[in-house]
Amino acid sequence: MSTNHHPHAFPSPQDVVDYMMERDSLSKAYEMKVKMVGHGYALVEMAVKEQMLNGFGICHGGAVTALADSAFAFACNASNNLTVASSVSVEFLSSAVLGDVLIAEAHERSLKSRLGLYEIQVHNQENKLVATMVGRSYRLEGKMVIPLERKAGF
Repeated sequence: MSTNHHPHAFPSPQDVVDYMMERDSLSKAYEMKVKMVGHGYALVEMAVKEQMLNGFGICHGGAVTALADSAFAFACNASNNLTVASSVSVEFLSSAVLGDVLIAEAHERSLKSRLGLYEIQVHNQENKLVATMVGRSYRLEGKMVIPLERKAGF
């Protein structure tokens, strides 16, 4: 996991992710679980369900991308600076099937001023690489995910 640059700061990366997940209907609908989070890092998993399958009986690329995008969002917002995606590029390398557990791991590779670059890899439970995504982020000036005047408990 990446280094925690603010070990005692409120809110913590976990506080931010909890706050985001409360409001993230898609991540909840896909039953995504954030397994680990830190500044510039997130590990998120999702089980492939029947409603995620395409006409070929494999996991729809949109579902794989949604998982990667959620990991990207958690990684780039973990420092509590409101950040949005400006672009993503996804490469599908192998298919996922019903019952697979997909794990998306997002890493911050560069953060200069308000622009970030993140690499996200999606593996299945057997560590087979399913997809890679590169995401570019834009940090909104002066905006926080959780306003600092809020207390723990949101």
